[in-house]
Amino acid sequence: MSRLPVVMRVVLGLIFVVFGVIGALSGETDMGEEADAFVSAMKDTGYLWPLLKTTEIVSGLLLIAGFFVPLALLLLAPVVLNILLFHVFLSPSPGGLAVAVVVLALGLGLARQYRSSFAAVLRRKAVPH
Repeated sequence: MSRLPVVMRVVLGLIFVVFGVIGALSGETDMGEEADAFVSAMKDTGYLWPLLKTTEIVSGLLLIAGFFVPLALLLLAPVVLNILLFHVFLSPSPGGLAVAVVVLALGLGLARQYRSSFAAVLRRKAVPH
């Protein structure tokens, strides 16, 4: 059995735990006017920023522990897409974009490794049991 899926899972989990904790504890941003406005708007809702950071941290911990990995990947999929689009449109720095691409690659690679877990979700005509 290859160790690559385990390494990918742990690295992706660590990325989300570290950046989730930093984002939850940090009050300052300096990513440019549009990016800062977007992050401020999420924080101003009173619920969206804590929900996002909690999702990142909990899903990251699940990935590191190897529990409910397909669920963690499903929860993180819209977060990963938003991270990528954020760095493409609002904060296009080379470093941020590189991290976003690495996170996307790890997420897609893990989704491929766990593809049998997503088979029922991806059926065009699902039937109730």
